[in-house]
Amino acid sequence: HGKYSHEESIATASFCEDYIIVKDIDEAEYVCNYIMNPSEEGKAELLRKFKNAVSKGFDPEIHLKKVGIANQTTMYKKETLAIGKLFEKTMMMKFGPEEVQDRFAAFDTICDATQERQDAISEMVQEPGAKDELDFILVVGGWDSSNTAHLVEIPHAAGIEAYHVNKADCIKADNSITYRDVDGEIKTKKDFLPLDRPAVIGVTSGASTPDAYVQESLEQLFLLKGLSRA
Repeated sequence: HGKYSHEESIATASFCEDYIIVKDIDEAEYVCNYIMNPSEEGKAELLRKFKNAVSKGFDPEIHLKKVGIANQTTMYKKETLAIGKLFEKTMMMKFGPEEVQDRFAAFDTICDATQERQDAISEMVQEPGAKDELDFILVVGGWDSSNTAHLVEIPHAAGIEAYHVNKADCIKADNSITYRDVDGEIKTKKDFLPLDRPAVIGVTSGASTPDAYVQESLEQLFLLKGLSRA
């Protein structure tokens, strides 16, 4: 479970003779549907769809009879667990309960710091009234950080604005912010911080983001609010 182009997924896959990399539950369901209903047409389509995410010589007819699950450590733990359960259930339905232990194995390699942040921001956006009360969530971390990018996806899915900045300089004195959006595009938004009333803001950061980066970003916000009262 991971992004086939991510350096960690590439490194993990290098230890495997045969592999297929799925990035989310939808791709996992696609593979499981093939396992349950194999066909020559389905095989060709699967190999086309995952042409950049499979090992050389990967043969679905052979290599999907036994499945082990490992994951990029910065992926969603809940999704990784769901993918594991899906493949376990698929193996059980395909080959029978008595063969599950021989045909399925799961390895939990999610980073604890990553999971703690995912859980915290999930709880934040699920609080009653969060969508109406929060003006936005500030996510601080590298724009090339996979685990930080995943943190942005959580409020986005909940309909809450999120700004992913990689440093405090992204927050300008003219009340504009330059940020990476959920699709990976770098954008700038003017008048992002309410200056005519108290603002309610959530803050989180990537697993390896220095605390100083978060502190400096918050200081920029406080400076903007202070200037508005001057």
